[in-house]
Amino acid sequence: MIVAGYLVGSLSFAIIVSRVMGLADPRSYGSGNPGATNVLRTGNKAAAIATLALDALKGFVPVIVALLLAERFGWGERTIAATGLAAFLGHLWPVFFKFKGGKGVATAAGVLFGFNPLLGLATLITFAIIATFFRYASLASIAAALFAPFYQLLIWEADGYALAIVVMSLLLVWRHEGNIRKLIAGTESKIGQKAKIHP
Repeated sequence: MIVAGYLVGSLSFAIIVSRVMGLADPRSYGSGNPGATNVLRTGNKAAAIATLALDALKGFVPVIVALLLAERFGWGERTIAATGLAAFLGHLWPVFFKFKGGKGVATAAGVLFGFNPLLGLATLITFAIIATFFRYASLASIAAALFAPFYQLLIWEADGYALAIVVMSLLLVWRHEGNIRKLIAGTESKIGQKAKIHP
């Protein structure tokens, strides 16, 4: 199940959707990140929404499948947590795309909703509030990543999912290192800002 989670996570939908819709490879423009925010910089909202939804589902579906099969195979929370973490790691280092993946925001959100819908909702609301007020997807992602483990530990305590959530949060912040530098320098792109697309 953990291997399956990783393989599903390795499907980089930013690249797949862009190819299907005849758009430029998202690794060739903007931030170079194969994710929904960068796809949005093409101006194609449908492609960005499809990427966002599919990236979230590839985190959500493996967790739900593991939960449904848990009783049959005797899996505990740790196995389910490891499955979700594996899907997230697949997005970051996809075996199908030379281990060069995205930052994992949508996939992490899908995993959180699979673990606990209320935790996922609380984290999503945090993202939405920061994104609405500041218009920086990176800042909203970092804030949501930092708050998620606190929500988990303060409200739902240190259950079998806690470690996976902490690891995802730390990796999300680390993957945004470049964005943090741009935010400090005042050069970070805002949500919806178009990028120069190379032919």
